[in-house]
Amino acid sequence: MSARKEIVARFAGEGGQGVVTAAEFLARAAVAVGYHALTFATFPSQILGGPTWTQARISKDPIFSPGDDVDILVAFNDYAYNEHRGEVREGGVILIDPTVTPDAADASHRTIVVPFDELAKKTGEARAANMVMMGALSRLMNTNLNYFKEFVATRFAGREQVIVANHQALDLGFAHMAEEAPIGDLGTPNKPGYKQSFIKGNEAISLGALAAGLDFYIGYPISPATPILIYMERNLIGEGKFAYQASSEIEAINAILGAGFAGKRAMTATSGPGFTLMGEGLGLGWMAEIPCVVVDVQRGGPATGLPTKTEQSDLLTALSPAHGDSKFPVIAPGSVQECYDAGMWAVNWAERYQGPVIVLSEMSLAERAQNIAKPGVTKAHQEQRLVYTGSNGYLRYDAWERSPMPLPGGPGAYVANGSEHDSYGDTTHLPQRHVQMTTRRFSKLKLIEDGTFEQEHASAKVALVSWGGSKGPSWDAYRALRGDGADLAWYYTMFLNPMPPKMLEALLQKDLVIVPELNYQGQFASYLRSMGVNARAITQYTGLPFKVRELTKMIKDTMGAGRTKSQAVKA
Repeated sequence: MSARKEIVARFAGEGGQGVVTAAEFLARAAVAVGYHALTFATFPSQILGGPTWTQARISKDPIFSPGDDVDILVAFNDYAYNEHRGEVREGGVILIDPTVTPDAADASHRTIVVPFDELAKKTGEARAANMVMMGALSRLMNTNLNYFKEFVATRFAGREQVIVANHQALDLGFAHMAEEAPIGDLGTPNKPGYKQSFIKGNEAISLGALAAGLDFYIGYPISPATPILIYMERNLIGEGKFAYQASSEIEAINAILGAGFAGKRAMTATSGPGFTLMGEGLGLGWMAEIPCVVVDVQRGGPATGLPTKTEQSDLLTALSPAHGDSKFPVIAPGSVQECYDAGMWAVNWAERYQGPVIVLSEMSLAERAQNIAKPGVTKAHQEQRLVYTGSNGYLRYDAWERSPMPLPGGPGAYVANGSEHDSYGDTTHLPQRHVQMTTRRFSKLKLIEDGTFEQEHASAKVALVSWGGSKGPSWDAYRALRGDGADLAWYYTMFLNPMPPKMLEALLQKDLVIVPELNYQGQFASYLRSMGVNARAITQYTGLPFKVRELTKMIKDTMGAGRTKSQAVKA
């Protein structure tokens, strides 16, 4: 039996069959004993039923992407078996329900029938089928069955009957596979010396915002952003805190503008269609200089598009969601850890520069569960906005940059006006005032140019620059290319606007910047080109993330094409 650095297990069937639960249980149990884990889920948009699959990637080492090839496939029906067995690596294992008809001619995989439901009934708990499955996987992965038993005992503490039934189901699943050789051996896990959290991207954004002192949340349900609303309704509690479900996205954006005007740290979350509805409200926030945060969890579009699939196609909208001259701060996390960081940074940026901040997440991050260092919510940095404490007669907009905000009921009353305004906030159409106020609004962005960035092998003249959820596959591809000797630099930031000045300065010096992204137009590459960077996009728009193997080839081909074109120009 060969040692393996990782194992990818995929569960495929119908929505409602416990497909997502199975992958998350496997991952959580693995993390509990010291492995690293990352899940990926994709499902149809109906409430129940439809083809659904989830996979868990387990490794002794940190994980950055969902994984290309499947080692173990658990197929609950014929469709799942036929649809996914082509992605199982040669020598992999397929576990099927007795109702599934296997392909007798398939010699590249071991196909094993496991009567999950029948074995579960022997425990007296028909819902224990997933535990039968975990027992079978424990044998195939050559992991200690006690890992799963200990996790069950912890998770269902105080419910002895449930624990006994699930332990029995684990034993039955393991025994059923007694004659089967394991597929590999991950080795002994290395439990970190710090506390971890195994959470999803939406939860992490919520935690980050709470850590930054969020006071007020209003949201309207929309996939895949709804879990943020649910999280806030459960956790944004206490004196001075408020969470509420609005009747529309328009109500939500206007409510958080009112809260921001009143001195509260306010946030909402939505997806593409709802974000579009918020455009006019965001324009008011930009014009009147009101702090607030809007999270756009991207999905496939336009219109209803692909409500439960992932895409990175809202960037250009997020940069300028309002009509007229505006360019909004945009933070786009690339991992679950960065989702937490983005939630915190966004609230603090909004308070500092006095205006709306956009967090641009995406479905693959929202539903991804991953182990991260347990966030220190009580130790997080909380910026305090500049508040006016002088006497009345204050000129709120009489400066070329930020000025202290009066709060209702305090000194310095002013009009938070959506029309162009003078120093008091009163409406004016004078050309010189429009010039001053437009310059002021854009100048404030310099106050938030403190975002961080990553760089590696900076001397190379060709750079790989990913963004958002494509960071993980891009980083894995980068490491593979560097391992093969490619002269390629790595740059990355989640702070898309304003971009860290030193990173932009470095990219301007590169002969070619390659940008992998999940959209048709190459939106981030286009944005970089608008700032003078020689950027070329690598795009796909299947609703699924990049596969590392395919992306590696595309980057390599683009590097070759870029060099050829450069040589032709010089000649």
